[in-house]
Amino acid sequence: MSREQQAVARARKAFETGRSKPLEYRICQLKNLQRLFTERQKEIVDAIKKDLNKSEQGAQLYETLGLEGEIGLALRKLKEWAAPRSVEKNLLTLSDTVYIQPEPLGVVLIIGAWNYPWAVTIQPLVGAIAAGNAAVVKPSEVCVHTAKVMEDLLPLYIDKELYPVVTGGVTETQELLRQRFDHIFYTGNSTVGKIIMEAAAKNLTPVTLELGGKSPCYIDKNCDISIACRRVTWGKYTNCGQTCIAPDYILCEPSIQDRVIEEVKKSIKEFYTDNPKTCPDYGRIINQHHFKRVMKLLSDSTIAAGGQNDESDCYIAPTVLRDVKPEANVMQEEIFGPVLPILTVSGLDEAIKFINKREKPLALYVFSPDEKLINKVRDETSSGGMVANDCLVHFSISSLPFGGVGNSGMGSYHGKFSFDQLSHMRSCLIKQLKMEGVNSMRYPPHTAKKLGWARFFILKTVDFAKLAICLKLLPSVCQL
Repeated sequence: MSREQQAVARARKAFETGRSKPLEYRICQLKNLQRLFTERQKEIVDAIKKDLNKSEQGAQLYETLGLEGEIGLALRKLKEWAAPRSVEKNLLTLSDTVYIQPEPLGVVLIIGAWNYPWAVTIQPLVGAIAAGNAAVVKPSEVCVHTAKVMEDLLPLYIDKELYPVVTGGVTETQELLRQRFDHIFYTGNSTVGKIIMEAAAKNLTPVTLELGGKSPCYIDKNCDISIACRRVTWGKYTNCGQTCIAPDYILCEPSIQDRVIEEVKKSIKEFYTDNPKTCPDYGRIINQHHFKRVMKLLSDSTIAAGGQNDESDCYIAPTVLRDVKPEANVMQEEIFGPVLPILTVSGLDEAIKFINKREKPLALYVFSPDEKLINKVRDETSSGGMVANDCLVHFSISSLPFGGVGNSGMGSYHGKFSFDQLSHMRSCLIKQLKMEGVNSMRYPPHTAKKLGWARFFILKTVDFAKLAICLKLLPSVCQL
């Protein structure tokens, strides 16, 4: 039996003991996970520094701070999320107890990504634990140091049988995908997403696919271009552009292209100094393979700013491209690097047509003071999420579902959405062995009279709140 098979078998055996189901146990595991980020912050940020050159403050800001908030929310809300959920009833079930009971799915496989190796791996794990599941955690092998730290630390804080960590590359992932899971949660690209979905189909395993795509950014000529470009610059070059919801390209009218370039250049200097290579807050491309891939995207476009690079250091300066053509190399795939193409369009209508001709993106950004223009973008396009006058920040709001649509993914998570995504919503109806007369309408022989009664009891809508008030008032009315 392979190491991967053993991990899955142990997780399933542990789940079948039932120990992951009591709320007290879930809360204990979440508190232990919370403690990990307090006690082991140095090991975590040191590994991220080695993998992605993130500063200590940057690692906490973009990786662990959100996880601490997510765990805290789950601890506060778990009893509410896990409680039976009442539903409306029809007249036929008026005397019955009818509700939805969330229950664990079973054993979940979580395949993390390398760009935010803790955030996008542990956040689904928080949902899996909260929902009462077992979970096999597969960190990305691309972040070598982080994967090792995760493998070493998680078993010290949470149940190592229920939540094993399996490290390795493609071979190990393929072996995991041969096993039967009750849900697979994958963060990555659409090419691998299709492979995940194909493997899951063999066992009819549901999947959550958090993918990516080319997230567009439309800048209205009437907006405050300086502020807009400052926020776009932050959104684009954070983590050296290796963010699934980074603005992938700008659409704007030709009359403001030069101004946009100048304002982005100003913001680059403000954020990362005259020499981003020596700035502690500017990251690196994850490895030389991705360095070469990103550099190849520049080959047929005009560089308006940046372009400096050092393969030995996996460094690519914050780069802006001007007058980019739709057929350019940089427009054929998600960039996932510090390169910002600018394409000119005649106006909003052309921008919307351009966006709609392509796959649905994970995020869509629009900068404008005009509420009607913002609403037009919202109503005439489709994307996983939409943000007006900022970038990335929707990821930080646990009350919003985070996920894609179409080619950018399926399913969503964060906060209660993670709990619901990794739970089965079980329909429950508890009836008494009484009042058999009301059931006679459903028993043979079927007659027109019985059908009439069935139509009344099933289709009749009743305002039960008003009905309750009437029933309370009924004794008083009878006394009159």
